[in-house]
Amino acid sequence: MAFNLRGRHFLKLLDFSADEIRYLLQLSRRFKELKMTGVPHRYLEGKNIVLLFEKASTRTRCAFEVAGMDLGMGVTYLDPAGSQMGAKESIEDTARVLGRMYDGIEYRGFAQDIVETLAANAGVPVWNGLTNEFHPTQMLADILTVEENFPDGARGKKLVYMGDARNNVANSLMVICAKLGMRFAACAPADLLPEPALVETCKKIAGETGGEITLSSDVREACSGAHVIYTDVWVSMGEPAELWEKRIKLLQPYRVDKKAMGFAAPDAIFLHCLPAFHDTKTKIGAEIAQKFGITEMEVSNEVFESARSKVFDQAENRMHTIKAVIYATLC
Repeated sequence: MAFNLRGRHFLKLLDFSADEIRYLLQLSRRFKELKMTGVPHRYLEGKNIVLLFEKASTRTRCAFEVAGMDLGMGVTYLDPAGSQMGAKESIEDTARVLGRMYDGIEYRGFAQDIVETLAANAGVPVWNGLTNEFHPTQMLADILTVEENFPDGARGKKLVYMGDARNNVANSLMVICAKLGMRFAACAPADLLPEPALVETCKKIAGETGGEITLSSDVREACSGAHVIYTDVWVSMGEPAELWEKRIKLLQPYRVDKKAMGFAAPDAIFLHCLPAFHDTKTKIGAEIAQKFGITEMEVSNEVFESARSKVFDQAENRMHTIKAVIYATLC
Protein backbone atom coordinates (compact mmCIF):
# COMPACT_ATOMS: atom_id res chain seq x y z
CA MET A 1 0.00 0.00 0.00
CA ALA A 2 1.60 3.27 -1.13
CA PHE A 3 0.21 6.73 -1.70
CA ASN A 4 1.69 9.86 -3.20
CA LEU A 5 1.42 12.53 -0.49
CA ARG A 6 4.24 14.66 -1.86
CA GLY A 7 3.50 18.35 -1.45
CA ARG A 8 0.48 17.77 0.82
CA HIS A 9 -0.07 19.78 3.99
CA PHE A 10 -0.76 17.95 7.26
CA LEU A 11 -3.20 20.27 9.03
CA LYS A 12 -6.02 18.05 10.28
CA LEU A 13 -6.99 14.42 9.80
CA LEU A 14 -10.33 15.35 8.27
CA ASP A 15 -8.25 16.14 5.15
CA PHE A 16 -7.00 12.52 4.84
CA SER A 17 -8.71 9.31 3.84
CA ALA A 18 -8.62 6.23 6.04
CA ASP A 19 -6.26 4.55 3.58
CA GLU A 20 -3.89 7.53 3.63
CA ILE A 21 -3.84 7.46 7.44
CA ARG A 22 -3.11 3.72 7.39
CA TYR A 23 -0.29 4.34 4.92
CA LEU A 24 1.29 6.88 7.29
CA LEU A 25 0.99 4.36 10.14
CA GLN A 26 2.60 1.67 7.99
CA LEU A 27 5.42 4.06 7.14
CA SER A 28 5.81 4.92 10.84
CA ARG A 29 6.28 1.26 11.71
CA ARG A 30 8.94 0.98 9.02
CA PHE A 31 10.82 4.01 10.33
CA LYS A 32 10.58 2.70 13.89
CA GLU A 33 12.13 -0.59 12.76
CA LEU A 34 14.97 1.26 11.04
CA LYS A 35 15.58 3.36 14.16
CA MET A 36 15.50 0.39 16.52
CA THR A 37 17.90 -1.64 14.38
CA GLY A 38 20.32 1.24 13.86
CA VAL A 39 19.89 1.39 10.09
CA PRO A 40 20.66 4.89 8.73
CA HIS A 41 17.81 6.49 6.77
CA ARG A 42 19.07 9.91 5.72
CA TYR A 43 16.71 9.97 2.76
CA LEU A 44 16.17 13.74 2.74
CA GLU A 45 19.74 15.05 2.82
CA GLY A 46 19.99 18.55 1.42
CA LYS A 47 16.53 19.57 2.59
CA ASN A 48 15.76 21.96 5.45
CA ILE A 49 12.74 22.50 7.69
CA VAL A 50 11.74 25.22 10.15
CA LEU A 51 9.76 24.73 13.36
CA LEU A 52 7.57 27.66 14.41
CA PHE A 53 6.60 27.34 18.08
CA GLU A 54 4.20 29.82 19.66
CA LYS A 55 3.48 27.22 22.38
CA ALA A 56 6.32 25.40 24.10
CA SER A 57 6.60 21.62 24.00
CA THR A 58 9.04 18.88 24.96
CA ARG A 59 7.75 16.00 22.84
CA THR A 60 6.72 17.89 19.70
CA ARG A 61 9.95 19.85 19.44
CA CYS A 62 12.22 16.89 20.14
CA ALA A 63 10.23 14.57 17.87
CA PHE A 64 10.44 16.99 14.92
CA GLU A 65 14.12 17.80 15.52
CA VAL A 66 15.25 14.17 15.84
CA ALA A 67 13.02 13.06 12.96
CA GLY A 68 14.47 15.76 10.73
CA MET A 69 18.07 15.01 11.68
CA ASP A 70 17.58 11.25 11.27
CA LEU A 71 16.32 11.97 7.75
CA GLY A 72 19.47 14.01 7.09
CA MET A 73 17.84 17.44 7.08
CA GLY A 74 18.78 20.78 8.56
CA VAL A 75 16.37 21.89 11.28
CA THR A 76 15.76 25.47 12.52
CA TYR A 77 13.73 26.10 15.69
CA LEU A 78 12.00 29.48 16.16
CA ASP A 79 10.17 30.35 19.37
CA PRO A 80 8.11 33.58 19.70
CA ALA A 81 11.25 35.58 20.53
CA GLY A 82 12.99 34.30 17.40
CA SER A 83 10.35 35.30 14.88
CA GLN A 84 8.48 38.46 13.94
CA MET A 85 5.40 36.48 12.83
CA GLY A 86 2.25 38.26 13.92
CA ALA A 87 4.22 41.13 15.50
CA LYS A 88 6.12 43.05 12.83
CA GLU A 89 5.33 40.65 10.00
CA SER A 90 2.02 39.14 8.95
CA ILE A 91 1.46 35.40 8.90
CA GLU A 92 1.11 35.58 5.11
CA ASP A 93 4.42 37.36 4.66
CA THR A 94 6.19 35.04 7.11
CA ALA A 95 4.94 32.05 5.14
CA ARG A 96 6.15 33.50 1.83
CA VAL A 97 9.60 34.24 3.24
CA LEU A 98 10.11 30.90 4.97
CA GLY A 99 8.70 28.99 2.00
CA ARG A 100 11.55 30.34 -0.14
CA MET A 101 14.18 29.18 2.35
CA TYR A 102 12.81 25.90 3.67
CA ASP A 103 11.34 22.73 2.22
CA GLY A 104 8.75 22.35 4.99
CA ILE A 105 7.27 24.34 7.88
CA GLU A 106 5.93 23.06 11.20
CA TYR A 107 3.63 25.25 13.29
CA ARG A 108 2.62 24.77 16.93
CA GLY A 109 0.46 27.45 18.44
CA PHE A 110 -3.02 28.87 18.65
CA ALA A 111 -5.90 29.10 16.17
CA GLN A 112 -6.27 26.59 13.33
CA ASP A 113 -6.70 29.60 11.04
CA ILE A 114 -3.01 30.44 11.55
CA VAL A 115 -1.69 27.11 10.30
CA GLU A 116 -4.22 27.19 7.46
CA THR A 117 -2.97 30.67 6.46
CA LEU A 118 0.64 29.49 6.56
CA ALA A 119 -0.28 26.58 4.30
CA ALA A 120 -2.13 28.81 1.85
CA ASN A 121 0.91 31.07 1.39
CA ALA A 122 4.06 29.01 1.97
CA GLY A 123 4.35 27.07 -1.28
CA VAL A 124 5.83 24.13 0.69
CA PRO A 125 4.25 21.50 2.97
CA VAL A 126 3.06 22.82 6.34
CA TRP A 127 2.58 20.47 9.31
CA ASN A 128 0.33 21.13 12.29
CA GLY A 129 2.23 20.42 15.52
CA LEU A 130 -0.81 21.55 17.56
CA THR A 131 -3.49 24.20 17.35
CA ASN A 132 -6.37 25.01 19.66
CA GLU A 133 -8.65 22.88 17.52
CA PHE A 134 -6.57 19.89 16.35
CA HIS A 135 -3.44 17.86 17.14
CA PRO A 136 -3.02 15.47 14.19
CA THR A 137 0.59 14.35 14.70
CA GLN A 138 -0.29 13.18 18.22
CA MET A 139 -3.08 11.01 16.83
CA LEU A 140 -0.80 8.98 14.60
CA ALA A 141 1.39 8.20 17.61
CA ASP A 142 -1.68 7.26 19.63
CA ILE A 143 -3.02 4.82 17.06
CA LEU A 144 0.44 3.33 16.44
CA THR A 145 0.59 2.64 20.20
CA VAL A 146 -2.87 1.07 20.15
CA GLU A 147 -1.91 -1.21 17.27
CA GLU A 148 1.31 -2.25 19.00
CA ASN A 149 -0.79 -3.45 21.94
CA PHE A 150 -3.59 -5.01 19.90
CA PRO A 151 -2.04 -7.00 17.04
CA ASP A 152 -5.43 -7.49 15.37
CA GLY A 153 -5.53 -3.74 14.73
CA ALA A 154 -7.39 -0.66 15.87
CA ARG A 155 -10.58 -1.27 13.91
CA GLY A 156 -13.51 -2.03 16.20
CA LYS A 157 -11.58 -1.12 19.35
CA LYS A 158 -13.27 1.15 21.89
CA LEU A 159 -11.39 4.27 22.92
CA VAL A 160 -12.70 6.43 25.76
CA TYR A 161 -11.57 9.99 26.28
CA MET A 162 -12.17 11.31 29.81
CA GLY A 163 -12.01 14.93 30.94
CA ASP A 164 -12.42 18.12 28.93
CA ALA A 165 -13.72 16.57 25.72
CA ARG A 166 -13.80 19.85 23.79
CA ASN A 167 -10.04 20.26 23.46
CA ASN A 168 -7.76 19.60 20.49
CA VAL A 169 -6.81 16.09 21.61
CA ALA A 170 -10.40 14.96 22.11
CA ASN A 171 -11.43 16.51 18.78
CA SER A 172 -8.65 14.76 16.91
CA LEU A 173 -9.22 11.41 18.63
CA MET A 174 -12.86 11.54 17.62
CA VAL A 175 -11.85 12.22 14.01
CA ILE A 176 -9.24 9.46 13.72
CA CYS A 177 -11.46 6.91 15.47
CA ALA A 178 -14.26 7.70 13.04
CA LYS A 179 -11.88 7.44 10.07
CA LEU A 180 -10.47 4.07 11.18
CA GLY A 181 -13.72 2.38 12.19
CA MET A 182 -13.08 2.57 15.94
CA ARG A 183 -15.63 3.17 18.68
CA PHE A 184 -15.03 6.56 20.30
CA ALA A 185 -16.67 7.57 23.56
CA ALA A 186 -16.33 11.04 25.08
CA CYS A 187 -16.84 10.91 28.84
CA ALA A 188 -17.23 14.36 30.37
CA PRO A 189 -19.63 16.70 32.16
CA ALA A 190 -22.35 17.96 29.84
CA ASP A 191 -20.69 21.39 29.56
CA LEU A 192 -17.40 19.85 28.40
CA LEU A 193 -18.64 17.45 25.72
CA PRO A 194 -17.46 17.96 22.10
CA GLU A 195 -18.96 20.62 19.85
CA PRO A 196 -22.11 19.30 18.14
CA ALA A 197 -20.99 20.22 14.61
CA LEU A 198 -17.81 18.13 14.84
CA VAL A 199 -19.74 15.29 16.49
CA GLU A 200 -22.15 15.19 13.55
CA THR A 201 -19.29 15.24 11.04
CA CYS A 202 -17.60 12.34 12.83
CA LYS A 203 -20.82 10.37 13.16
CA LYS A 204 -21.30 10.61 9.41
CA ILE A 205 -17.75 9.36 8.79
CA ALA A 206 -18.18 6.58 11.37
CA GLY A 207 -21.38 5.49 9.64
CA GLU A 208 -19.32 4.81 6.51
CA THR A 209 -16.41 3.04 8.24
CA GLY A 210 -18.22 0.90 10.82
CA GLY A 211 -17.11 3.12 13.67
CA GLU A 212 -19.20 4.65 16.43
CA ILE A 213 -19.34 7.98 18.27
CA THR A 214 -21.00 8.19 21.68
CA LEU A 215 -21.17 10.88 24.36
CA SER A 216 -21.72 10.19 28.05
CA SER A 217 -21.35 11.79 31.45
CA ASP A 218 -21.41 8.40 33.19
CA VAL A 219 -17.96 6.89 33.82
CA ARG A 220 -19.14 3.30 34.22
CA GLU A 221 -21.25 3.46 31.07
CA ALA A 222 -18.50 5.06 28.98
CA CYS A 223 -15.61 2.89 30.17
CA SER A 224 -17.45 -0.43 30.08
CA GLY A 225 -15.54 -2.80 27.80
CA ALA A 226 -13.08 -0.12 26.69
CA HIS A 227 -9.79 -1.16 25.11
CA VAL A 228 -8.17 2.26 25.59
CA ILE A 229 -8.80 4.91 28.23
CA TYR A 230 -7.24 8.26 27.38
CA THR A 231 -7.06 11.55 29.23
CA ASP A 232 -5.29 14.91 29.12
CA VAL A 233 -4.65 17.84 31.46
CA TRP A 234 -7.75 19.62 32.74
CA VAL A 235 -6.58 23.11 31.74
CA SER A 236 -4.94 23.34 28.33
CA MET A 237 -1.94 25.48 27.44
CA GLY A 238 -3.05 29.04 26.80
CA GLU A 239 -6.17 28.82 28.98
CA PRO A 240 -6.23 31.12 32.05
CA ALA A 241 -4.98 29.72 35.37
CA GLU A 242 -8.24 30.89 36.94
CA LEU A 243 -9.93 27.89 35.31
CA TRP A 244 -8.19 25.38 37.60
CA GLU A 245 -10.67 25.73 40.47
CA LYS A 246 -13.70 25.31 38.23
CA ARG A 247 -12.22 22.40 36.25
CA ILE A 248 -11.08 20.56 39.39
CA LYS A 249 -14.58 20.70 40.82
CA LEU A 250 -16.11 19.57 37.53
CA LEU A 251 -13.61 16.90 36.57
CA GLN A 252 -12.54 15.09 39.73
CA PRO A 253 -15.21 12.41 39.06
CA TYR A 254 -13.55 11.88 35.65
CA ARG A 255 -10.05 11.15 36.95
CA VAL A 256 -8.70 7.94 35.41
CA ASP A 257 -8.13 5.75 38.46
CA LYS A 258 -8.17 2.06 39.31
CA LYS A 259 -11.97 2.06 39.51
CA ALA A 260 -12.34 3.54 36.01
CA MET A 261 -9.82 1.10 34.57
CA GLY A 262 -11.74 -1.70 36.28
CA PHE A 263 -14.75 -1.01 34.06
CA ALA A 264 -12.60 -1.50 30.95
CA ALA A 265 -11.61 -4.73 29.23
CA PRO A 266 -9.00 -6.84 31.07
CA ASP A 267 -6.36 -6.02 28.46
CA ALA A 268 -7.19 -2.30 28.28
CA ILE A 269 -4.36 0.21 28.13
CA PHE A 270 -4.04 3.76 29.43
CA LEU A 271 -2.84 6.63 27.22
CA HIS A 272 -2.01 10.29 27.89
CA CYS A 273 -0.38 12.78 25.50
CA LEU A 274 1.72 14.24 28.38
CA PRO A 275 2.70 16.11 30.44
CA ALA A 276 0.52 14.55 33.15
CA PHE A 277 -0.35 15.76 36.64
CA HIS A 278 -0.25 12.42 38.46
CA ASP A 279 1.77 13.57 41.49
CA THR A 280 3.20 16.74 43.05
CA LYS A 281 6.68 16.59 41.48
CA THR A 282 6.00 19.59 39.23
CA LYS A 283 5.63 23.25 40.09
CA ILE A 284 1.97 23.33 39.02
CA GLY A 285 1.23 20.00 40.71
CA ALA A 286 2.67 21.26 43.98
CA GLU A 287 0.77 24.54 43.74
CA ILE A 288 -2.52 22.75 43.05
CA ALA A 289 -1.94 20.41 46.00
CA GLN A 290 -1.29 23.35 48.31
CA LYS A 291 -4.26 25.37 47.08
CA PHE A 292 -6.90 22.68 46.54
CA GLY A 293 -5.68 19.73 48.60
CA ILE A 294 -5.41 17.19 45.75
CA THR A 295 -2.21 15.39 44.80
CA GLU A 296 -3.48 13.81 41.55
CA MET A 297 -5.54 15.36 38.82
CA GLU A 298 -6.57 13.77 35.53
CA VAL A 299 -4.93 10.40 36.31
CA SER A 300 -4.00 8.67 39.53
CA ASN A 301 -0.34 7.88 40.09
CA GLU A 302 -1.32 4.22 40.53
CA VAL A 303 -2.68 4.03 36.97
CA PHE A 304 0.05 6.22 35.47
CA GLU A 305 2.80 3.99 36.84
CA SER A 306 1.00 0.70 36.17
CA ALA A 307 1.82 -1.91 33.54
CA ARG A 308 -1.32 -0.86 31.66
CA SER A 309 0.12 2.61 31.12
CA LYS A 310 1.75 2.95 27.70
CA VAL A 311 2.37 6.69 27.86
CA PHE A 312 6.13 6.53 27.27
CA ASP A 313 5.77 4.20 24.28
CA GLN A 314 3.21 6.71 23.04
CA ALA A 315 5.63 9.61 23.56
CA GLU A 316 8.41 7.83 21.68
CA ASN A 317 6.04 7.07 18.83
CA ARG A 318 5.66 10.81 18.20
CA MET A 319 9.15 10.69 16.67
CA HIS A 320 8.44 7.78 14.34
CA THR A 321 5.06 9.07 13.14
CA ILE A 322 6.31 12.62 12.61
CA LYS A 323 9.19 11.19 10.60
CA ALA A 324 6.65 9.41 8.43
CA VAL A 325 4.67 12.61 7.86
CA ILE A 326 7.79 14.59 6.92
CA TYR A 327 9.06 11.89 4.57
CA ALA A 328 5.71 11.26 2.90
CA THR A 329 5.06 14.92 2.17
CA LEU A 330 8.60 15.82 1.06
CA CYS A 331 9.83 12.72 -0.74
